[in-house]
Parts: sequence; C-alpha cells; structure tokens
Amino acid sequence: MENTLEAQAFDVHTIRKDFPILHQEVNGKPLIYFDNAATSQKPTVVIEALNTYYLKNNANIHRGAHYLAAKSTEDYEATRAALQEFLNAQFVEEIIFIRGVTEAVNLVASTWGRTNIKEGDEIILSEMEHHSNIVPWQLLAEEKGAKIKVIPVTDEGELILEEFEKLLSSRTKLISIVHASNALGTVNPVKEIIQKAHQAGAVVFVDGAQASVHLNIDVQDLDCDFYAFSGHKVYAPTGIGALYGKKELLNAMPPYQGGGEMIKDVSFEKSTFNELPHKFEAGTPNIADAIAFKSALDYVKKLGKENIAAYEHSLLEYATEQMQTIPGLKIIGTSANKVSVISFVVEGAHHSDIGTLLDAQGIAIRTGHHCTQPLMKRYNIPGTSRISFAMYNTREEVDAFIVALKKVLKMLL
Repeated sequence: MENTLEAQAFDVHTIRKDFPILHQEVNGKPLIYFDNAATSQKPTVVIEALNTYYLKNNANIHRGAHYLAAKSTEDYEATRAALQEFLNAQFVEEIIFIRGVTEAVNLVASTWGRTNIKEGDEIILSEMEHHSNIVPWQLLAEEKGAKIKVIPVTDEGELILEEFEKLLSSRTKLISIVHASNALGTVNPVKEIIQKAHQAGAVVFVDGAQASVHLNIDVQDLDCDFYAFSGHKVYAPTGIGALYGKKELLNAMPPYQGGGEMIKDVSFEKSTFNELPHKFEAGTPNIADAIAFKSALDYVKKLGKENIAAYEHSLLEYATEQMQTIPGLKIIGTSANKVSVISFVVEGAHHSDIGTLLDAQGIAIRTGHHCTQPLMKRYNIPGTSRISFAMYNTREEVDAFIVALKKVLKMLL
C-alpha cells in the first residue's frame, strides 16, 4: 500500500538530498542508517553553519569589542532564543548551554542536589533510565546518605504508575524521569508524573534526549522543573545541548564550575557570580556547534515537527508489522505510545552477531544494552538489536532491512 503521507505531505526523497552522508556505499552496499536514537545525521544547512563560523566569523563571544566578536555573540545568543521557542520556556535566561543530557544531569545533581538533598531524603528514578540518569544520582545519594527508589515497568515496557504513587512520600525530594526511552521507545506520561510529584513537594528533572526530536515539548505546559536534551539527537552537531530550568530554581543554585564568563568580580578575598544564564556557562563555550544548533532547529521547524512525527510513526508501524512476521523474533517494548524505536531479540541469535552481519549489508543498527543495563536485567536479556528511524528513512529501506535480516538469521540459526 502506498504511503500517502510520504507521497503527498512529506517528500522524504527531497529531504534525503539535504543529508550528504546518506548518499554513499558501506561495504559495497547503499548505506541504510537505522541508528538515529544514538545520533542523527546532519543536513547541509548545519554543516554550512559550522563552515561559515570558522571561515568568516570565528571569534570569542560576549567580551570582544570588534565585529567578529559581536557577530559571533549575536549568532550564539540567537540559538538560545531559538531554544526558548523550541521548549516554550518563559524566559530566555532559563536556557543553559551544556554538552548534552549527561552534563545536564551532573550539573543539576552537583548544584541543586548538593544544596537540597539531605540524609534520609529519597530520589525516584525509573527502571528504564539511561545510565546517565542513574549514576549522578547514585553518587549524590551516596554522598548525602539519601536513598534511591525505582519505578518498575511492565512486560510491555510501560511504567507502573500505581507503584510510582506508592513510592511517593514526604521524604521524596526529586524525581528524574526519561520522557521517551532510548531502549524501548516508550513515551512516558511525564505530565501526570510531574503533577503527582509536585503534590508531594518534589522537584522533577526530565531527560528529553529521545523525546526532543520526535515530540512537541512545552516545558510550561508540562510544568517540569528541569528539562534537558542533546543537540546531536535532533540533527545538530555533537557536544552541544540545552538545559531548561525554572528561573527561581536556577537563581537559587550555586555555580557548577568556576572560571571566566560566570563571574562578575574576582578578588583573592571573594568572587561574585554572573546573572543567568551565564552563571552556569564557565569558560569559552562550544560556539560553533551552538550556532549550528539553531540551523538544525530551524530545519525541523520549517518541516514541522508534527509532520516529521507522523511520518516516523508510519515507518514505526510498518516496520513493526513486517518484523512480527519473522519466526523467533520478539520486540522488547510494545507500549501503545512509542517514538520510532524498535528493540528486538531473536531466539538463538546474539544481538552483536546480528548487528555485525547487517553492517556487512550496509545497514547500521545499534546492539547491546543501550546504556540501560538495569532495564535489560529486568527483561532477563544481555541486550537487544535496535533500529531507530529519522525523517530521512524510507519504507524501501525498511523492506531492504527485512530482507537482509532474514538472510542474516538464516546464517545464524
């Protein structure tokens, strides 16, 4: 059946022309890139933005009195304004540049956490969290004598909200929750979780690494206290991301790192610190990638995130339907509400062997535990094979993947 969305409202073949990396062969086969949950490919406009900065405008920002510094500062801060719009933050100074979600979690744990978490307090995470949203809280809990509690998941890969409610108490100080699972694709009901957390007097951090590229994000509607995502998941360069925090919380938090830009005055007797957002942006920032970040956001905005999400969902449904016909294949994560991620296992075939043999066919997938070892333990598996779709993937690529996968499984089984 013809994909009417692709044919009429979403011209994927035109979009693919904007991504130079897709037009090559790997191991003598046309590249099929199904590892988008790990990182997305970059459109030409993002690559050109990087080139333009280094070819024409390279200068340090904020303190220079010359044209190049002023131009770079203007472009850098324009990205912050674009991020405010992307997340619908109330104030532009609520947007902090970071390297990615990992740094964002560590920043909040080291500042808000060290200030507010005390002995006997409780932090709630979920069973599907990425290691980056587990380890910083473990370090904090160990330092402070706090306790971590975990929301379990169902066989389908959905949070058991009744158990979450049982975990909430007057000792709960923080809930840190993933918006969409990188390993399962599950979209969590974060708005409901935030409401219940706030009723208990707790603060909520949301890991938006996977959700940001697939879902419309409105931090004011969610009423989350912190929200973070990584640029490289949403067609921007690596090493740049955004942390949103409510202004009153950010103002009350101590600095994360000391150095240039985050200070007002320095003497050997005492230093005073800069206003938001600069209080949390010590040192020379990742200027070029931050500027190119805006080009990625503009690209997504032009296409329309709703159109992108609908197209990706059509690929998810199509691939799921095709994969369910393969004997011995089991999809891990069958929530009714998913982003375009499919994790699977095949009885008798190791996930790493599947990935290696698919790579020989030019197909890039991800294998392993996906930095979610507790989740893999919950399903009693060492890892999965995972495919994940972006706006530039096609049904023809799904068909080629299915043919290749069947060929690989014949070799392995």
